[in-house]
Amino acid sequence: MADVVVVGGGPAGLSATLNLARALVDAVLVDASRPRNAATLRSHGFLTRDGIRPTELRALAKAELAAYDNVEQVERRSVVSLRRNGDGFTVDIAGRGPGEDRSVETSAVLLTSGLTETVPGVPSIRAFYGMSVFSCVACDAWDLRGKALALIGETPDIARRAVHLARWTDDLTVFTNAAPVVTEPEETALAALGIRVERGAVADLDGERGAVHSVLLQDGRSFPIDGGFVRPRWHVATDFLGGLHPHRSDDGFLVTDDGGRTSVPGLYAAGDVVAPGPQQMIIAAGNGARAAATIVDDLPSARVARRPLTELA
Repeated sequence: MADVVVVGGGPAGLSATLNLARALVDAVLVDASRPRNAATLRSHGFLTRDGIRPTELRALAKAELAAYDNVEQVERRSVVSLRRNGDGFTVDIAGRGPGEDRSVETSAVLLTSGLTETVPGVPSIRAFYGMSVFSCVACDAWDLRGKALALIGETPDIARRAVHLARWTDDLTVFTNAAPVVTEPEETALAALGIRVERGAVADLDGERGAVHSVLLQDGRSFPIDGGFVRPRWHVATDFLGGLHPHRSDDGFLVTDDGGRTSVPGLYAAGDVVAPGPQQMIIAAGNGARAAATIVDDLPSARVARRPLTELA
């Protein structure tokens, strides 16, 4: 039995668990240990930790949590289902081997499981991703300021993202990889800002040792660049919810109130599962802390409800 199960060990989940621990809440943190930013060498924008490796920040946070006896960290395990159990939930966790599956009963669940992402289908993109090609403009554009950049994307918001990226460079080319996602009026507006649009299919990226040098199109043309950004497609990592159906936005993100409460009583959410926006670790951590405060406020009634009245006399 736990007061809260936190699903996801990214910045939102780690921050929430720390704040829950300090509020004397019994918490179980379930972490699949497959962070989306695993390929990132350095993360930026986190106060006092600018430039830190995301893996190092995770290790520091988990070491801090280890000092709290009311926190159990379940590593390299995934939640496979979440079920209603009276006023609370049963969380089913996959084991590492036969017979090692387990279930936890809890009063509340905080979803901080983040996103899975699909990057544009360019063969060698993973060889540069996290080193000279990135997805988070707010995190990494400063290090590429003033350089020749590419923006590769196949989604209708790519023109808006190009305008944002142009803050850091006056040498920007948008590659749509043959997707019809930039309208003629948008292309005209981008051209007025000095942003080029290439609509041909991308054959590959060229470079060495993680440093991208050029974008190669299938028609044989090559565009020299010093770095680039991609616009991934994101999927909210909540496939385990089963019969629970919290309200979602049109693009699949969980809808919460200002405190992180979903439409399902006792089910909370924080971090990248909630809404698109700057996907920075410091923002996710702040969201996790805010959700933890809400849970602490909501939990007393659940705690009282499961205790005999004689204990409250």
